[in-house]
Amino acid sequence: MNVVDHVRDMAAAGLYSNVRILSSLLLTMSNNNPELFSPAQKYQLLVYHADAIFHDKEYRNAACKYSMALQQKKVLNKTSKVRTSTGGAAANIQAQSLPSEIEVKYKIAECYTILKLDKDAIAVLDGIPSRQRTPKINMMLANLYRKAGQERSAVTSYKEVLRQCPLALDAIIGLLSLSVKGAEVSSMTMDVIQNLPNLDWLSVWIKAYAFIHAGDNQRAINTICSLEKKSLLRDNVDLLVSLADVYFRAGDTKNAILKFEQAQMLDPYLIKGMDVYGYLMAREGHLEDVEVLGGRLFNISDQHAEPWVISGCHSFYSKRYSRALYLGAKAIQLNSNSVQALLLKGAALRNMGRVQEAIIHFREAMRLAPCRLDCYEGLIDCYLASNGIREAMGMANNIYKTLGANAQTLTILATVCLEDPVTQEKAKALLDKALAQRPDYTKAVVKKAELLNREQKHEEGIALLRNALANQSDCVLHRMLGDFLVAVNDYQEAMDQYSIALSLDPNDQKSLEGMQKMEKEESPTDATVELDGDDMEGSGEDGDLEGSDSEAAQWADQEQWFGMQ
Repeated sequence: MNVVDHVRDMAAAGLYSNVRILSSLLLTMSNNNPELFSPAQKYQLLVYHADAIFHDKEYRNAACKYSMALQQKKVLNKTSKVRTSTGGAAANIQAQSLPSEIEVKYKIAECYTILKLDKDAIAVLDGIPSRQRTPKINMMLANLYRKAGQERSAVTSYKEVLRQCPLALDAIIGLLSLSVKGAEVSSMTMDVIQNLPNLDWLSVWIKAYAFIHAGDNQRAINTICSLEKKSLLRDNVDLLVSLADVYFRAGDTKNAILKFEQAQMLDPYLIKGMDVYGYLMAREGHLEDVEVLGGRLFNISDQHAEPWVISGCHSFYSKRYSRALYLGAKAIQLNSNSVQALLLKGAALRNMGRVQEAIIHFREAMRLAPCRLDCYEGLIDCYLASNGIREAMGMANNIYKTLGANAQTLTILATVCLEDPVTQEKAKALLDKALAQRPDYTKAVVKKAELLNREQKHEEGIALLRNALANQSDCVLHRMLGDFLVAVNDYQEAMDQYSIALSLDPNDQKSLEGMQKMEKEESPTDATVELDGDDMEGSGEDGDLEGSDSEAAQWADQEQWFGMQ
């Protein structure tokens, strides 16, 4: 047993710090005396040394050392050809025991991927002949191809993974996300389903994710619920998170939050999907709970995008947009495919007046999640903020035609129509259709109420809002009902509605303004020391701008560091 064998045994035992020190010393000895180790031994030392550096997360250095190992392997291949031609059987045995050249190339690609050098990673893996590619190489290639927009190559690689490993479920999801039909994907797993017991659920699972990636939210919900009710899959965390996410996409906030909470109770260390959960909680005004959730996730791992997104949502809904921008950028740095991070950063940029930069982020989110309507809504809001009604109308019509006439797409189209006086009647018809499909859809109720308020149809607005609040409790709806009640001089119930709204979201500024305005009108003797409603609103805006300027200065260094300029 020679010294290189000792290095190999330490590497196999996971003693990487020891391997790094000893292999470094031995490589220096080899450089000073080339005859000291054979080409095969030097190749081994270089690979073990690179492995130790990789373990220390010095990825650029590791990629360099792995490349040196590949150069040494070329020298070894030339010398081994000479030896095998003279009949050296021992040389063949030694070659088989050496670290795999394919594995070394995979490690280089892994380093490049971590360093965000995706093109270099693809180039390395493309250099491996197709027949020599292992399932993990094909999986990495497929993910890189998909990220680069090379969909056909990605599909080919995912299919190759399934050919070798028919139960590779993430590869199945990858194929479905690239619009491969569910029936075709199912056919690739049929043999294993028929030959193994207790896998009858797999075809239904594939169907559920096919519906998700086709944007058919209701059928996806029904299919996942049927799976979740099966005794063998009941309380599966991954299924619950998927179900919560589909409820969110369908605009059913209440059920989405319930399912996220159920998943979190089953797995207190759950990270996946918690960014969406945090966003929903922040949007509903539960900022204290969001702060607690973010802190808990940071204790679990600060190397995932989710805790940064959650903290960013807390800052965004606290109107600290510069800080939300920084936190969103940090999340993107950790995971460039995080849709929620892109949406957070885009929304922060939009609210800071940097609309063109926001548009870039919303478009990237749309590319990654073409069936998520909130990506389109963010982009449409940007167009409307920059008076691009034509672009907004084109986008809304495209969503309507692509995803069909459901309550969400109808409401999006109506929202744009409301911006143009010529299309007010069309907006009203679209909202009526949306509410006919889903009377409890909050966004449609809000837009219809806004339209009725413009038309001063206060009694109709009150009836609409009372009907919507019969089966749910929502801060915005209670506040709007309060506004309508003030318009018909029902001050006592209006005060009650504002109080309910503030109990649901203590930070709702408009409810506070409505309540304070009523108190001022009820106490005319105090009018000289009270601000009227318009002055109060202006004061609030000035305060936000001052806070934004001070925070912008505070976070300027971080923004430059994370490349946000």
